[in-house]
Parts: sequence; C-alpha cells; structure tokens
Amino acid sequence: MIFRQLFDPASSTYSYLMASRRGGEALIIDPVLEKVDRYLQLILELDLKLVKAVDTHLHADHITGLGALRDKTHCTTVMGEQTKADVVSMRLSDNDKLTIEGLSLDVIYTPGHTDDSYSFVLPDRVFTGDTLLIRGTGRTDFQNGDPRAQFESIFGRLLKLPDTTLVYPAHDYKGDTVSTIGEEKAFNPRLQVRSADEYADLMNNLKLSNPKMMDVAVPANMKIGMDHHDVDSRGWSLSVRQVFDLMGRPDVTLIDLREDSERQRHGVIPTSLHFPYPALAESIGAGGVLHELGVSTTKRLVFYCAFGERSAMAVQAAHDAGIASACHMEGGIDAWKKANGPVTH
Repeated sequence: MIFRQLFDPASSTYSYLMASRRGGEALIIDPVLEKVDRYLQLILELDLKLVKAVDTHLHADHITGLGALRDKTHCTTVMGEQTKADVVSMRLSDNDKLTIEGLSLDVIYTPGHTDDSYSFVLPDRVFTGDTLLIRGTGRTDFQNGDPRAQFESIFGRLLKLPDTTLVYPAHDYKGDTVSTIGEEKAFNPRLQVRSADEYADLMNNLKLSNPKMMDVAVPANMKIGMDHHDVDSRGWSLSVRQVFDLMGRPDVTLIDLREDSERQRHGVIPTSLHFPYPALAESIGAGGVLHELGVSTTKRLVFYCAFGERSAMAVQAAHDAGIASACHMEGGIDAWKKANGPVTH
C-alpha cells in the first residue's frame, strides 16, 4: 500500500494520502486548502488518480481542500451524513464502507468533538479525526460537541479495536505522528476516567480559547458545493420535473453514477442504468458503452447521482468526449425523493 502522512504546520493538521498501488486510485483524508498544490504534485509523482477526498468532520481550524481538489481532479468529495456542508458528493453513515480500488475502510460514526465526526478503519490502523488524539481528545465545547457522546465514541467504539491498531489523528500539537490504541488506553491522561460523568466534567472545564481560524473556517467549510453555472448556462441541467416527464421515452436513458452502497440504501430510479462515477471515463470514451449510446444511437443520456455534484462533472466530461445529448438532473436522487419521484430497491 502507498501511504503518506502530510502535515500543515499552520493548523497542525495531518492529512493522509493512500492507494493500494502505483498507477491506481487514491483517496486523501482531511486535506488542507493551502496544501492542495503539494498534494497534486505528490499524486503526480506517485502516478496516482485521486478519486475521493474525505473530511472526518467539519473543521474549525483550517479551510478544507475538498472543494479545490474536486475542481482540479473531478474527485468525489465525501463526509458523514450529518455534515452541515452545503453539498458533498457522497455522504456516509455508520458501518458503511469507504472504498477505492484495492482498499476498503470501515466507517465508524464517532460524534462528540462535533456532531458529524467520523473515523475510518483499515485492518491495522484507524484515522480518528479529532475524536481521539495522541495523548489527548478533541474538545467538545462547540459545533454541537458532546463529551458524553465522545466518551461513548472512544470507549464504546475506538478502544474496542485491537491494542496494536495504529492511531492516526487529524491534529497533533507536540510533534507526535502516530500512536496505538494500546498506548492511548495506558497513557492518554483524558482516558484515565471511570465514567462518562467524570469524562464530561473533565471536558467541560478545559476553558480553551476558540481556534484562531474558527470564524473564517467554519463558514467556508459549510460552502464547498460546486458552482454549476457553466453547466446550467449551456442547457445541460434538467429539473426533477423535467426528468420525470422524460421517463419512459425510448430515446432517453437515465444513468446512475452512485456506488452500490448508496443505491442499496437510497434506492434507484426505475429503468436507470448503473455506471459508477469512478469508471465513467472508460464508458464515455471512444468505444465505451455510453459513448455508443450517446453518439451512435443518439439517445439522450441523463446522469444523476446523490446530490448533483458527480452528475455535473460527468455531463461536462461527456460533452468533452463528444456526447452532445448528455445532461444531468439537478439535486440528484435527494431532490428526486423529496419530489416524491418513484424509487425501487
């Protein structure tokens, strides 16, 4: 496995780039906006293709790199389903899988630092965000933090992992880079408590000042949705009602870009075909199935995804590939279901 731990000294943030092999798909966890060019250079040097950019939670001490990485690489942005961010391409929930080619991370909902905090687990390591730090834990006094929820996230979930599990947090302010679950059980001073009440009392009396970037970072990180102006102005966007009116026509094909786990949880629009977004380039290129559908048969291709992010990027790519009939459904299946559009499971 290719694995890189990257550091932003201004915010003391760790970001993690990983892939199963050279030339393969990659994901990055907790990227920082100011370091995006560095990430892209490293991705180029390692011959990787960034397909997912993930935030463990809505950060208050730096501006996320999710939006910039999406705009520059067309990757999928990922956060937990509780996030207050306006639009991310994919939203995960507890016990989901975060997957790329050759790698699958278990998804654990670990609220407490914030109400949208998640951790991601590989067989030998866990990425804990700000829930569990090295010899510390994330503060719980803003962004709907809850010390009792954090106690359960740590003691009920994270500390149940094997003692040898490597702990990779989102921040460290002392220069430590990695720990283990066993070390934190033994030496983390905030974990030497006997009850949730004792932990809550400890966390409620830290009397910490707010992060320096909080007033800037939180609003910025809530507004990371894609600007669809170019897609809309070119007439490549359809409303849910327009798509509903097109259903059943023989010259129209709906293309679902979501992953299997999303389809299983949220259902699919009847008669739609499944072409997962990470594999789209092959399908729309010359000789690909969607290229043949859109060019040789002149079918109108209507892309949709979860919230309209991946489909907006897909329609741009399809037109670049010469599929002039491609368009996408605004708002994705989220908007479709809110409008009571038919869904099958």
